Amino acid sequence: MPELPDITAYIAALEPRIVGQSLERVRLASPFLLRTTEPSLANTEGRIVGKLRRIGKRIAIGLEGDLWLVLHLMIAGRLHWRPPHVALAGRQNLAAFDFPAGSLTLTEAGAKRRASLHLLEGERGLHTVDPGGIDVFTADLDSFRSALAAENHTLKRALTDPHLVDGIGNSYSDEILHAAQLSPIAQTRKLSSREWERLFAAARSVLGIWVERLQAEAKHRFPEKVTAFREGMAVHGRYGQLCPRCGAKVLRIRYADNETNYCAPCQTGSRVLADRSLSRLLGSDWPRTLEELEAVKRR
Repeated sequence: MPELPDITAYIAALEPRIVGQSLERVRLASPFLLRTTEPSLANTEGRIVGKLRRIGKRIAIGLEGDLWLVLHLMIAGRLHWRPPHVALAGRQNLAAFDFPAGSLTLTEAGAKRRASLHLLEGERGLHTVDPGGIDVFTADLDSFRSALAAENHTLKRALTDPHLVDGIGNSYSDEILHAAQLSPIAQTRKLSSREWERLFAAARSVLGIWVERLQAEAKHRFPEKVTAFREGMAVHGRYGQLCPRCGAKVLRIRYADNETNYCAPCQTGSRVLADRSLSRLLGSDWPRTLEELEAVKRR
């Protein structure tokens, strides 16, 4: 799922292309994309785009008359900049937003249709799609700690909860936790003051670095291939590769459609965290250290 740095990159690429331009028409290839009925999409035609905003992992396009088109790409949704009035051919094409200079198209890979479009009126309407998580760039350490420790959760869960923290998902939570040298399963109410300071600093640093990098790239070309696995990441998507800090192999915890990547020496005191799918098979034989894990692999 595109996260805060990816959304800011999209916005950086879109601002010079559509701000100040007239939205000629919104074309829907999939009627299930639109999640609101009032106002009608016809009311957007001919209105000038005034500004763009990020709301968590959503992109909000502000039109004349305080109307807002809000896109949530979910896991597999992606945006593309195409020639004007490009045809919406193929089942992955869900919508096109036509402007004089080109068309912004939305595609979604896979069979499931999770991406969404809302047409909302004013700040009150935008508030209905705002999960309410804090922005790490405007929050201070105390508010960051209060938000994440409101309930006792693992750090991985707390960082990826949009009601607690704004715009962080599976990818950047792995990077933040590695930078902070904290375990993904550490409990929020058991962190020391020093650990909270490391986590807060890491969140700001990691997100800031990637926002700057992706925005710079977006100024040269539209971000057509947004991915959760980027060259230069320390641990996310790097299972089996070497940790750039200590040289140990990156490990993972798999669950449902996601996985958490981490470095045991850097984050867990070299303790191997239970992988749900494998630990069911190994039971009490599940390896607890890197040495035991390597022995299991050699069997």
